[in-house]
Amino acid sequence: MGVESSAGMGVTELFQLLRDGVPRTRAQLAKSTGLARSTIAVRVDELMRMGLVTPVAEAASTGGRPPSQFALNPGARVVVAADIGATHATVAISDLGATILAERIEPLDITLGPVPVLTWTLETALTLLAETGRSVDDIAAIGIGVPGPVEFSTGRPVNPPIMPGWDRFDIPGWVRQHLEAPVLVDNDVNIMALGEQATAWPSVEHLMFVKIATGIGAGVISGGQLLRGAQGVAGDIGHVRVARGSDVPCSCGNRGCLEALASGPAIARELRAQGIAAANGDDVVELVKHGNVDAIQAVRQAGRDIGEVLTACVSLMNPSIIAIGGSMARVGEHLIAGVREVVYTRSTPLATEHLAIVQSSAAENAGVRGAAMLAIEHALSPAALHMLVSA
Repeated sequence: MGVESSAGMGVTELFQLLRDGVPRTRAQLAKSTGLARSTIAVRVDELMRMGLVTPVAEAASTGGRPPSQFALNPGARVVVAADIGATHATVAISDLGATILAERIEPLDITLGPVPVLTWTLETALTLLAETGRSVDDIAAIGIGVPGPVEFSTGRPVNPPIMPGWDRFDIPGWVRQHLEAPVLVDNDVNIMALGEQATAWPSVEHLMFVKIATGIGAGVISGGQLLRGAQGVAGDIGHVRVARGSDVPCSCGNRGCLEALASGPAIARELRAQGIAAANGDDVVELVKHGNVDAIQAVRQAGRDIGEVLTACVSLMNPSIIAIGGSMARVGEHLIAGVREVVYTRSTPLATEHLAIVQSSAAENAGVRGAAMLAIEHALSPAALHMLVSA
């Protein structure tokens, strides 16, 4: 029955203190929990037996033998992280401390459908697992991000506009047929928000991550918690109407959506209308990098359009950080300058007094880092650890 049957949730609660990686002595743990030193010793021994906790360098002694310290053992298990975009996918193996041990990124078309895309994802994960010298038994959880709305409770995409064939597909169920581990699936922008927070803003509790690429979306962290909304579409700012584009059709069936004006393909379309060769967002980025004035102006206007929508978000959510990421963020300050121009002008002074609008620090790693964090948070959660201890 395990220790948990006699110690309640004691082992689990103790581990939640240790999982931050900060070394602590038995005395410090006893003081933090109010438990007896003898009880702490039993529970630490159980966590060490499970491999989740390990002794670390000795603490400074005040006299006599130096006291032993204990902390999370990040190498105890690994997680699989997958960031699946519209045209590329990244798969990585991470330890429990969110350190990437192996990683691979390749072009991959989401329109191929769930089975081919997920088959490549799992095959790549197994290859990377072998490269790190770990086995499938070491996998604590799998985190996956996809470019569309997701019903987080089931892990199923719901009416994803750029993912034909994926609607209501049981991603966790399919993955578990091939690899037995807990599977967490979320919208790609949500996991990017988690990755950005973990990389650059771990103490920030109110953050928006705005992805500008083939589509436009936002991941919102408020009060330290990721906001998904009732149906998992919180942050879907790409389909908010912008006045300037009232006649521009969008792939969602409406007109005037932000995505139809300010995404990579939308900017490229506008430049083609001016006689400038730009097939996609990548071409726009190259034009800007080479100083093309028309491309720079188009990008700056896209930033203003995004800023128009974000002004409402600032009033509603009052974030302290807005991080701009996605493939179009590679144009640099030209895009962000347009965003700042509108947000700082139209928002209330109180809302923008301490608001920083910045380029993503995690950049292209935001998604895979966030997918790893999604898996780690589940694997180390009280509920998951309670099941492990009780097994």
